[in-house]
Amino acid sequence: MALRPVLKFPDKRLSQLSAPIEEITDEIRELARDMCEVMYDEPGIGLAAPQVGEAIRLVVVDTEWTEEDVERNPLILVNPELSEHEGKIRWKEGCLSVPDFEAEVDRAERVLLRSTDLDGKELQIRAEGLQAVCFQHEVDHLDGTLFIDRISRLKRTRYVAKRKKQLKLEEMDEDATGDT
Repeated sequence: MALRPVLKFPDKRLSQLSAPIEEITDEIRELARDMCEVMYDEPGIGLAAPQVGEAIRLVVVDTEWTEEDVERNPLILVNPELSEHEGKIRWKEGCLSVPDFEAEVDRAERVLLRSTDLDGKELQIRAEGLQAVCFQHEVDHLDGTLFIDRISRLKRTRYVAKRKKQLKLEEMDEDATGDT
């Protein structure tokens, strides 16, 4: 089975507000499994449902995993909400949906995440550092916000121009090879 493709900027679906999950169904569980496969395959440490074309409030995160690790222990977060934003940290972020770009983003250093898991059990996690940044980044996706929406206008404009050029070159390559 092919992995779900990750949507890339400037896909308009990445800027949509995601709907809450009313009921955890087998389809939601399957989507969560698929998202974990995509996250580890890319590789990444977090993935939100909108990034694979599903506008629902579902996130998978594994901030302890590295490419060398065999063991995987993803957090699957249904309808995550953040509160108690404390402190300030500047973190260099990248994103599977924003190819070939990283930038420093100001985030809260500590957050409280409330969510449920796939069994409907309530989760409450006090996160700091990388995990706090990852939670904020992924919840932003659920709200239709990319990390490039949080950087300076100049840096964002430069990235958008670079991305447009990149997409134009890809289109020209496809036309030249006859791929569609």
